[in-house]
Amino acid sequence: MKKVLTIMFIFLILFSTVTVYATAENTIKSETATTNLVELKDKALKSLEDYQAAYGNDTYGLAAYLLNIVRIYSIPFGFIGIVIAAIYRYVIGIRKLDIQDKGFGVLVAIITVMVICQVLPLIFAIVVKGWRG
Repeated sequence: MKKVLTIMFIFLILFSTVTVYATAENTIKSETATTNLVELKDKALKSLEDYQAAYGNDTYGLAAYLLNIVRIYSIPFGFIGIVIAAIYRYVIGIRKLDIQDKGFGVLVAIITVMVICQVLPLIFAIVVKGWRG
């Protein structure tokens, strides 16, 4: 437990120093931030419209767009989960076998979910575009 708290404390200090440094260096005016948000919103709406045009249906286009977002964001969350599970398995689990088994189970689950999130948009595209006609 002390190792976990120590590691979490070190990550907290690292992230806080990076955040403070980035905030001190990059002060953004409210107009620039508003412009950037509007551009991001317009880009997302354009991408959604492209998916809806490609699939020929609003519902299928929205589903494909959401599956693509899940596919993109599952990679970093999956790697973070793999790191946490590896810490449980190989660092904390050296002395406690039950925690080592827990880390292995979490590792298998995270990899399985990550693979599903990567393959699901492909399966959706094959089924909707191929079999629907």
